[in-house]
This record gives sequence, C-alpha cells and structure tokens, in this order.
Amino acid sequence: QVQLVESGGGLVQAGGSLRLSCAASGRTISSYAMAWFRQAPGKEREFVAAISISGHNTKYADSVKGRFTISRDNAKSTVYLQMNSLKPEDGAVYYCAAQRIDTREYDYWGRGTQVTVSS
Repeated sequence: QVQLVESGGGLVQAGGSLRLSCAASGRTISSYAMAWFRQAPGKEREFVAAISISGHNTKYADSVKGRFTISRDNAKSTVYLQMNSLKPEDGAVYYCAAQRIDTREYDYWGRGTQVTVSS
C-alpha cells in the first residue's frame, strides 16, 4: 500500500503559477504510473495529467496542455504538477493518484490540495 499526500495549493491570481507536490510513503512510487485529477465545486472529478513509471511518457487534458507539466522523482517518491498561466476555471481540489500497471486502476489517492485562482 502507498499513501499519498498533496501539497502546494493556495491562492494565486490569474496568469500566475503554482507547483503542486505529491509525496508518497509506505511503498515506492516506482511501481506505479501516476496522475493528477481535479474536482471543482458542483462538478465531476476530471483527469488533468498522467506520467508513466519511467517519466518518459506523459498525457494531458486538452484544457491544460501547454500550461501544466507533470514530472516525477522516483528517488524522492514525489510527483509534481507545475501549473503556469493559471485561469479561474483551474480552481479546484487537486488529487494525486497511483495507477497499478496490472489492472490500470487508480487504487490509491491523496486527500487533495485546494487551488484557487482569482481574476
């Protein structure tokens, strides 16, 4: 089992930047592809970005492509989400998740970190 804890959220003006971190404990994240999801009030959880175990492959939602960058440091058991050119619609609780390569299910989730973007 792996435990995930997100951090780095906060209040930022539109056009600004934030860097989210997802720290893992219990087990190394080297066994998992990792992803970020977000959920805004009154909306369903949506996919934001994903990264392969090696870090060589990434995927992004169209809404964040070109603005957000996902990365990982397996030695530090940490996944990052660099968010630039933030828009008010980016405001949400951001969650980190770990995907099992055998089932491809996101079995492990953090509790989330709040991101608020003011206009």
